[in-house]
Amino acid sequence: MRSLRPAFPPLCPALPLGLALSLSLAVAGCASVPLKEGGTLTSYSNLGAPKGKIAKKRIYVDGPALAAVKTASIMPTTYAPGAASDVRSAADRALVTNVMDRALCVALSDKYRMVQPGQPADIVIRSVITDVVPTNKAMAGISAAVTVGSGFAMPSNIPVSVPRLPFGLGGLAVEAEAVDSVGVQRAAMVWARGANSIQDNPRYSEVGDAYGLATKFASDYSKMLIAGREPKAFSMALPSRQRVRSWLGGKPKYAACESYGRAPGLLGVVASNYGLPPQWTEKKPKTY
Repeated sequence: MRSLRPAFPPLCPALPLGLALSLSLAVAGCASVPLKEGGTLTSYSNLGAPKGKIAKKRIYVDGPALAAVKTASIMPTTYAPGAASDVRSAADRALVTNVMDRALCVALSDKYRMVQPGQPADIVIRSVITDVVPTNKAMAGISAAVTVGSGFAMPSNIPVSVPRLPFGLGGLAVEAEAVDSVGVQRAAMVWARGANSIQDNPRYSEVGDAYGLATKFASDYSKMLIAGREPKAFSMALPSRQRVRSWLGGKPKYAACESYGRAPGLLGVVASNYGLPPQWTEKKPKTY
C-alpha cells in the first residue's frame, strides 16, 4: 500500500535569490515527492548519494563512454507498476510520457543523431515513471483564477508576480538509464520533484504539474548525457537554434522526434499562463 502524503505540503527548500526577491517571499509551498526505485534499471549500485533541493536525484554517468556516442534512440516511456493508477485517464498518462519523450529527443538532438526505436544506436534511453502526484484540479482552477485576476489588478509598474495557492500541488518521480549496444549501463538517474507555488503555473488538469515536470526531468537528464558529467545547477547557455525551432512548434532536427508530435509553442505558453489544460493545445503525435 502506498504511503499517504501530507494534506498540507511542507515548506520548499530555498529557491534562487532572484525568484525570492521578485516575489517578496521567504518560503513557498511545494508537493513532497520522495526518490523512488521502480526496479527497472539494469543496476542501482552505480548511483551516487541523493542530492538536490528543488529536484532530488541520484545519478551515475560514464563520461568517457558517452564521449564516443554518435547515435541514440529513445524507448517509449512507461509507468512502473502502481504508478499508472494514480492518473485515472489513459489519455492523460500518455500525455505525460509523450511530452517527456519529445523533450528528451529534441534536447539530445543537440549532440546525437536520433534514430527510431529498434534501429541500431550507440545508446538506448529508457525512462520509467515511478510515481505521479496528481494535481488537484479544483485547487489549480482557483489558483489560476486568483493569479490571472491579480495580474490584471496589479499596477503595471510593480514587477511582482502572484504565486499559486500552495495546496493540491502535483509531482513526478522518474528513473532512467542509457545502455550501450551490448546492454551495459552508461548513465542512470533516479529523479523526483514536486511542483511549487512559485515556479509552476497552475493548470486545470489532473496531470497539469506532471506535464510540466516531465520536461524538467528531460532537461536535467539530457544535460547530464550531453555533458557526460553531473551538470551545473544553473546554466546561462542559450538554447540551440534547433531547440528554439522545435519549442516554437517547428520541424525537429531528426525525423525520429516527429513520433512525439510538435510542441504547442507560443500557444502553449499562453494556455499555461491562463491555467488551461495542456490537453487543449498539445498536438497529437503522428505515430506511437
